[in-house]
Amino acid sequence: MAGNKTLTMIKPDAVKKNAIGGILKMINDAGFTIHAMKYTQLTKAQAELFYEVHKERPFYGELTEFMSSGPIVAAILEKDNAVEDFRKLIGATNPAEAAEGTIRKIYASSIGENAVHGSDSDENAKIEGDFHFSACERF
Repeated sequence: MAGNKTLTMIKPDAVKKNAIGGILKMINDAGFTIHAMKYTQLTKAQAELFYEVHKERPFYGELTEFMSSGPIVAAILEKDNAVEDFRKLIGATNPAEAAEGTIRKIYASSIGENAVHGSDSDENAKIEGDFHFSACERF
C-alpha cells in the first residue's frame, strides 16, 4: 500500500531564485498538506550523510557541494499516494525532459540544479523525514 508522506527539499538554486513561494503554491495546489517545514542550510557533512546512498556515483561530490552551498527549505508533505504523486509534480530530473507544468520544468535550470528533491520511495521518505525533523517539529 502506498504511503501518505514524502519529503521535499527546495534546493539552493531555487531558493536563490526566490522560487520558494511559487513552489510551495504548486505543492498546495496539488493537494499536499505540509506537516513540517524549515529553512536551513546543510553542512557538507550533513549533505554527504543525506546523499550517502549515492556515494559511489560520479556526481556525489558535486551534489553534496551544491546541496551545502546555500539555504534550502525541507518539508514533510502529506497526501494519499504522496511519493508517486509528488514525483509526478516535480517532473524528470532533467528539466529539458520534464513535462510541462511540473516544478522542474518551471524552476530548474539543469540536471544538477533541478530546484527540488523528492523522496523516491515510502521507505526513503521516512528516513529522509527523520533526517530533517524531530517528532516535536511535526504537526
